[in-house]
Amino acid sequence: MRDADVPAFTAFVEARSAALFRTALLLTGERHLADDLVQSTLERVCRQWRRVRAADSPEAYVRRILVNLAHDRRRKLRGTSEVPLDDGIGGGSVDPYKELDVRDELMRTLHTLPVGMRTVLVLRYFEDLDDAEIGTLMDVSPSSVRSQAARGLAKLRSAAGRQSSGARSGGAA
Repeated sequence: MRDADVPAFTAFVEARSAALFRTALLLTGERHLADDLVQSTLERVCRQWRRVRAADSPEAYVRRILVNLAHDRRRKLRGTSEVPLDDGIGGGSVDPYKELDVRDELMRTLHTLPVGMRTVLVLRYFEDLDDAEIGTLMDVSPSSVRSQAARGLAKLRSAAGRQSSGARSGGAA
């Protein structure tokens, strides 16, 4: 990178790194992996800064790099097994932290989904992108995005139903 490009790159990093980290955390499920993913993304962006800066939407260009790197890492780790969910929901007592538990369960369940479904759901519901934008980022058709979203939501709902019925039957015993 030329010295003249450093201020623009620095400004971009300062403005977008928090959003990139949020997306990376949702895609990976672990802070250290998200940090690594953002770092790798920004390193690649730095090397290609002129091309990124000249793009119609530099933010979309960088998000595409992030998603592609996340998918590449997931493919490399495909041989590892998923961590099973702990239902952890107690019986009838009121828990002031239940909302946090529910969010934690959702995040754990989200990370059991195949990477494509998870990416579609993250980009749609956390990044608020439409089907065409997601399709462009993932290099799939908008109808494929809708299909992945529908199947992903169905799996999340099914898992939530199993967990809540498990908690009810566990609480009654």
